[in-house]
Amino acid sequence: MAEEERNKYSDQLNKLYIEMESLGLDKAPARAAAILYGLGFTPEEQKKPTKEFSGGWRMRVALARALFVKPDLLLLDEPTNMLDMRAVYWLEGHLQDWEGTILTVSHDRKFLNEICTDIVHLHTRRLDHYKGNYDNFEKTMTEKLSQQQREFEAQQQLRAHTQEFIDKFRYNAKRAAMVQSRIKMLERLPVLHAVEFESEVHFRFPDCESVGNPVLQLDDVAFRYNPDSPYLFRKLNLGTHENSRICIVGENGAGKTTLLKLLLGEHEPTTGMRNVNRRLRIGYFTQHHVDQLDLDMSTIEVLAHKNPGKTQEEYRAALGRFGLSGDVALQAVYSLSGGQKSRLAFANLALMNPNYLILDEPTNHLDVETVEALGKALNKFTGGVVLVSHDERLIELVCKELWVVKDRMVTNLEGGLDEYRKQVYKQLQLAA
Repeated sequence: MAEEERNKYSDQLNKLYIEMESLGLDKAPARAAAILYGLGFTPEEQKKPTKEFSGGWRMRVALARALFVKPDLLLLDEPTNMLDMRAVYWLEGHLQDWEGTILTVSHDRKFLNEICTDIVHLHTRRLDHYKGNYDNFEKTMTEKLSQQQREFEAQQQLRAHTQEFIDKFRYNAKRAAMVQSRIKMLERLPVLHAVEFESEVHFRFPDCESVGNPVLQLDDVAFRYNPDSPYLFRKLNLGTHENSRICIVGENGAGKTTLLKLLLGEHEPTTGMRNVNRRLRIGYFTQHHVDQLDLDMSTIEVLAHKNPGKTQEEYRAALGRFGLSGDVALQAVYSLSGGQKSRLAFANLALMNPNYLILDEPTNHLDVETVEALGKALNKFTGGVVLVSHDERLIELVCKELWVVKDRMVTNLEGGLDEYRKQVYKQLQLAA
């Protein structure tokens, strides 16, 4: 090979080395592993084919891939939906150090407060821009809309008084100049419109009778799926009462949904006892119930199919208690938004007249305002509530006990959400 040709290839190779170094390709495997671990994948799980993971875990893989390529513009649509609280905390920290632009849609109030510097509000067919995080946006928006409404009302009053003067003295020659001046003043006034305030969302569960305590207990319960599989839980001793407000947290795969099914009676304990009050009527909500709605039925038909024997007025009233009113009652399920489908599932749940609610990730597909409405409704509900959620706002609104699922045990954590948050942050710092 001629020296000139050899120098040419050497230059090209050097350029490739420089480009690879600038891209940090030598650090790529370690960076990928760190992102996957942050989103909840153990080192062993990182080696598995993606086809072995459920849909929720594949969504995490897709999120990890988007984070790994470091785009200039990162678009995130409800990124916290499939994450447990540990993964949400890690994602918040990762995005706070992000050097590019992030555009996200999210119902998670804390997530928006942690990462957002600006809020774009879609309101009455227009987009309004606000500086600051979600809490700042909410305060500023309320003040802004209230001020706009005051200005509109003041202008309407001025227009009315001015028009009254014009009508009274229109044909008075002595005041003709004043009348013309007032007419021109009205013409110069800017056109202001009444503020279209979004209707406040309200949820309401029906009142229920007292069932007395104890309500639902797991006594010395152990559970595994079959004799050859490892135990998911050992020596569970848990009790709830008729007005419990319990939130269950833990990493995905720790067994939160399995625990709910033990409480529901869908899983029988391998050893130990499930004791339940004979008057207990449990209403169970899960995202699968939303996904399994008959898409071709109308909302009223769904309720009538699942709760036969009631009048059209009763079905409409049930929908109205969850913000589905008017023509929405006649719409086919396929035409509803994700949030409206969740409301339909809640309306169906309420029609069963439960005196105890068990909810598995109820905030998926709900917007921030609807999460607030759900929290207030659960607080007013006269029965007991047990829920699995990663939404801190809902937990803060509702829960008085925090059960942590970890290492085949369930612990009632003293200090609640604040203490759990400290423990997870400490765990993430040690892993960094």
